[in-house]
Parts: sequence; structure tokens; C-alpha cells
Amino acid sequence: MAKVLSDVRVIEMGTFITGPATGMLLGDLGADVIKVEHPNGDPFRAFNGSLYSAHFQTYNRNKRSVTIDSKTKEGLAELDALIADADIFIQNFRPGVAERLGVDAERLQALNPALIYCSISGFGASGPDRDNPAFDSVAQAASGFLRLLVNPEHPRVVGPAIADAITGFYGAYGILGALHERHSTGIGRVVEVSMLEAMTHFNLDDFTHYFAQGDVMGPYSRPHVSQSYVFECSDGRWLALHMSSPPKFWEQLADALGMPEMLERPEFKDRNARIANYDGVLATLAPLFKSRSLSEWCGRLRERDVPHAPLYASNEALETPQARHLQLQIEAEHPQMGRFRTVRSPVSFDGERSLEVKAPPVLGEHNEEILGVKTPEATAK
Repeated sequence: MAKVLSDVRVIEMGTFITGPATGMLLGDLGADVIKVEHPNGDPFRAFNGSLYSAHFQTYNRNKRSVTIDSKTKEGLAELDALIADADIFIQNFRPGVAERLGVDAERLQALNPALIYCSISGFGASGPDRDNPAFDSVAQAASGFLRLLVNPEHPRVVGPAIADAITGFYGAYGILGALHERHSTGIGRVVEVSMLEAMTHFNLDDFTHYFAQGDVMGPYSRPHVSQSYVFECSDGRWLALHMSSPPKFWEQLADALGMPEMLERPEFKDRNARIANYDGVLATLAPLFKSRSLSEWCGRLRERDVPHAPLYASNEALETPQARHLQLQIEAEHPQMGRFRTVRSPVSFDGERSLEVKAPPVLGEHNEEILGVKTPEATAK
């Protein structure tokens, strides 16, 4: 794929997810991302008892790793040398930590005025919650988003680390804007994003309904309006439907079910009736879907152009004909850690897909290459 950021160098002092996710997104576009780690490594490395955990691998492909202790005079000098010709610096320390480590924006931009400095925090650089610890579920909850995911009948946190990953996207988004501006100004920017701000913006639909209509949405609000359903089939597998607004979808669904008269019933009469009677519609359809297997339903629904998909697991989603056609799974060989598999960047340029990837680095793998310092072997275990 065209490496559109191939002339951009990124210094990332990120740990866990938000900072590393930002760096990874830039690396996926071809940037040279140098991950600067404490000699003990990014704490995410050590999950599951190794220094190459799946957690770490997820957000650290397409990077090089060096170990620097910026608390020492020698380490800070090594970092300063990297900053001198860098384009971007990324950190996701808690407020105040960057200053203590000597890697705050004021000092680094004094060394390199063209540097774009990205600072990622939990609750922002100022305010009453500035120093509060923030993790994924905390940010989801504080932004109003988590409430939309929690089933009132069985309350528990579900799903992946959405807030962490989304904040990484917003970090990269801000950096790219500053990078574009720098072409005309020659001067860098301080790009700031917090998990709270990122998730509040990501939750925009919820707030817009409140502002425009006074509606406080709940976990079932959107599924009711979008007419989204999941149904168990006779073989115990599950199917998702998204029926949305066009009446034709419901007409075609009724035909697939062999019940064209269904649409004459009051709860199926029109979109507003189906929204108002969502539970009744669900109760009517659920036993019907239990009468056939998933593959049978997919065949019938596909023939009639009804929006649907099986609820695939991770060991299934990449094996479908469409996923294989799109070459979503890519891989690389790490000289020490062996085969690395991942999902490619979703962005293509001029029809060219991103099929090349560099496996996540082991700790300090590029010390000699970048710093001229040899690293002890066994850095991955």
C-alpha cells in the first residue's frame, strides 16, 4: 500500500492502549514509529507472564522499540537526540508526569519548534477531575456511553476497550490535522485529547437527541428506532437483522418467513407501530427463526435482499468468502517471536490495500539500530 506518511517520524512514549493505539494508526499509514520504553517495558507487555502478550501485540505493530530511562541524564540526552529530527511526539501519562520526566511540551518544542506534541489523558489537563485515574470503563461511564451498553435486566460491563481505542483514533485525527497545518506554518502544535472528551464526542447521537428533543436515551433506544434484532436459529447459532426504515425490508422479511399477512397485524403496520411494539414484534419473530438453521435463514434472506449477518466469533469472521476476498487477515514473521497475524488497516489508497505489516517489536529490539547500543538477548521473555 502507498505509505502516505513514509516521511514522518513519530516518537511514542505510550503505555497500555491510548498512546500506543495513536502511534499504531500512524504506523499503519507508513510513519516510522519509534516506541520509547522504560527498560522494564510497556506494562502491557507483561500480561499473561511474558513480554509479548496479545494485549501488547494488538496496538504495537509497525513500530520499532528502544529502551531509554529518561530519568537519567544519559537517557534524557538520548531522547533529546531523537526529538531533534522527529515530527511527532506522543505520550499518555497522567497530568504532571511528563514534566517530572522532562518530556513536557514546552521543553521538547524548545528543542524542536516544528514538533507536533500529542498529550493524551483521562479527564483532561485541568479541572477538578484532572488527577483522577481513568481506565476504559471509567471513561465510558463518565461520558454517558456505558449506560447505553448495560442490560438493565442483567447489569454488567460488556464488550472490548472501546474508550481506549476510540481515544487513540481521536489522537491520530488531531495529529494529522496539525501535520497538515504545519506544511504552511512550519510550526508544531500541542494536540490534547482526553478519554472523557473523546468518548463524549463519540456518544454524540445520545447528546443530540437530548439537546434536540429532550430524550434521554437508554440501552434499547437505538435498537428500537433502527429496528435491530438478534435471533437464535434451530442449530443454536445466532442471526442479526437491521431492518431500518424502508418498508421493502419488512415486506421481503415477511416473504422469507412465509407470512405475508404478518404486516397486516397492528404491531407490524408501519415503522412507528413496530417501534412502539418492539417487544411484541420480537416475541412474534423469535420462535419463527428457531424453526430453521442459520444457513437456511441466510440463504432465504440473501435471496430477498434483507439486511442480515450471522453473529460471528473471532475464529469465524475472517474466514467468510467476503473477508477472504478483502484480505482482512495479514501476517508477518518476527525473527525471534515467529508468526504474527493481525487485521489490516481498513483504508485503501487508489485501490491498493495495506497487506504488509511489521510484527510488534520485542523490548529494545532496535536499540543498536537507532541508539547504537547493544541490547541483551532474551528481551521477549
